Amino acid sequence: MSDEKVPTDDGTQDEQAAMRASDADREQVAEILRDAAGDGRLTLEEVGERVESALRARTVGELARLTRDLPVSPVPAESRDQPGRGKDVVEIDQRWGTLHRSGAWEVPRRLEVRMHGGDVKLDFTEAEFSHARLDLDVQISVGGNLVLVVRPGIVVHTDDLTVKVGEVKYRNPASDAQAPVEHEVYVTGRLKGGDVVVRHPRRTLGRWLRGDDAKNGAAEKS
Repeated sequence: MSDEKVPTDDGTQDEQAAMRASDADREQVAEILRDAAGDGRLTLEEVGERVESALRARTVGELARLTRDLPVSPVPAESRDQPGRGKDVVEIDQRWGTLHRSGAWEVPRRLEVRMHGGDVKLDFTEAEFSHARLDLDVQISVGGNLVLVVRPGIVVHTDDLTVKVGEVKYRNPASDAQAPVEHEVYVTGRLKGGDVVVRHPRRTLGRWLRGDDAKNGAAEKS
């Protein structure tokens, strides 16, 4: 799974892993395995064994183990032609694997994220916003974490997010308060197992050796 996994210490992950899997869960994992074989990540023998295990799996934990070493990264589906839905609405339906969106990707007006036993990381560091506000509706169940990587000037609001199991964690430096607001992300929905983490990009070794962050901070104060 993703290295952004934020484990809980109250036994929640164990409880989620022990939950009974549905037929839809088993077929979803089987499809992921078949796609991995088509990409050359699994041999025919491996995919046969794993698909058989997936169809016999009784719990969510058994299914999760079958895809733990696979980088599952489906492209978010564009909005469907439905009344009341514009082209600037994007849906992400993530199960079991991990999905990363990074680089100069275009941020829509609204994102609808549905997660079931998988991880999603949305990196807004170089993203191109078409609107000043992003409405991010989140539904997380059976574990999984949503990580939002933001740059200074992007403010994330989570007051309207309902948290049943899990928590919201902010890891932004205090200097963010000094940056002018460019975009706002309003997170709504329901968290029933997993975490929402808001943080800055990790500082690379090269930046650390050069002291770029310290230079930028000194320049802002001058």
